[in-house]
Amino acid sequence: MQSSAIYQQVKHSLEHFFKQQQYNFTVALSGGVDSVVLLHVMHLLRQEIPTLNVSAIYVNHGLSQYAQDWQQFCQTVCTKLNVPFNAAAVHIEQKTRTSLEAQARDERYKALDELSAPESVILLGQHLNDQIETFLLRLKRGSGLKGLGAMQQTRTLNSGRVCFRPLINVTRSNIEAFAAEFNISHITDDSNTDERFERNFLRASVVPILAERFNGFEHCAGRSISLLQKQQALLDEYTQIDLSQSLNDQQALCISQIIHYSEVRMANVVRAWLELFTQIMPSQKQLSQIINQAINAQTDSQMQIDLTDGQIRRHQGYLYFVMPSKPLSSELLIADELTLSDGRLLLKQSGKGVREPFDNEQVSVQFNCNSARIKPLKKPGSNTLKHWFKDAKVAPWLRAQVPLIFYNDELVQAVGYFVSEKHKDENGIIWECK
Repeated sequence: MQSSAIYQQVKHSLEHFFKQQQYNFTVALSGGVDSVVLLHVMHLLRQEIPTLNVSAIYVNHGLSQYAQDWQQFCQTVCTKLNVPFNAAAVHIEQKTRTSLEAQARDERYKALDELSAPESVILLGQHLNDQIETFLLRLKRGSGLKGLGAMQQTRTLNSGRVCFRPLINVTRSNIEAFAAEFNISHITDDSNTDERFERNFLRASVVPILAERFNGFEHCAGRSISLLQKQQALLDEYTQIDLSQSLNDQQALCISQIIHYSEVRMANVVRAWLELFTQIMPSQKQLSQIINQAINAQTDSQMQIDLTDGQIRRHQGYLYFVMPSKPLSSELLIADELTLSDGRLLLKQSGKGVREPFDNEQVSVQFNCNSARIKPLKKPGSNTLKHWFKDAKVAPWLRAQVPLIFYNDELVQAVGYFVSEKHKDENGIIWECK
């Protein structure tokens, strides 16, 4: 590929942004040949399109003794090209069961998102060889269709900001040729030659042999990855149809809806449902456990499967993903509003509810008092709160979050559910939680 071809390819890949009147771009600049070439291409493109705004960010992970030198190099390049430059220093604390590379990547995206120019698209320098290496790493780990699709050209961060890879179909050799043709200086990270790291081993000792042995290997592999991504996109469309037909208003999964699906289809929709709440997917064993218990559990059984950052619970024919929560604190109610320890606001309103407290009655909000007794309005007899919550079909894990209003030791209201018939008053007060 000639240098002009790289320029045209980058320009063509950005055209859908131009059609949306998006001309603000921030280059994630590491100092390596790929990001430096990308910056130069954007500089050339800015000369052709005067409305184009280009800036750059260097993220200093502090993992190399040369990090500060690389930052200075990037700043010098940007000064020569008249490109606004910013640098972000991030601190990485090694966590167990998480690779340092993954942590550095997460912190890098966070810093890029926070410091990029407002409303700009972040441009990343990954190229075709990076894509192939990612594919081979996922293949080695036994990944499925989605994993083997490797890196998407477009990625949307949690904030909604878009990251884009204009060079994803350009080989490393063509990028290096571009740099040589225009005498573009760049940094060479010595750690990239250490083949103890899996990606470096693939880069130095595997992919070059495959490319030499099989003519056109890199582009053929890239085409296969693109096909895998398209097949995953098609599967996602059908998955979203299944999912939308299986959810209630609380985003709980209807068991009776999915029970008639094939085993593989059922597992697929359960995974898609879990992705609404967590990025950490269950193992195959855990997934089978979820499905088996969902289908075979007794109607009134208390199903609970613990995952990394939440629980799977079953209630009234639905599966719920329950996030961990801290116990709420009991407090005296001496004002008309109170911010609860979980951030919700408890408000006292005038209207149909319970009578005002007497002078000798202390008003408090308490939680998780299942043995407290109450006779709700229009209900037969007095019984425990646990009984009435079950009667109202309140999920067990939600009961501890319901604010309970007490006058001294008497329960007068379960906020959002019922009030005490003994304390009812058409022109009284009612507590609400927002």
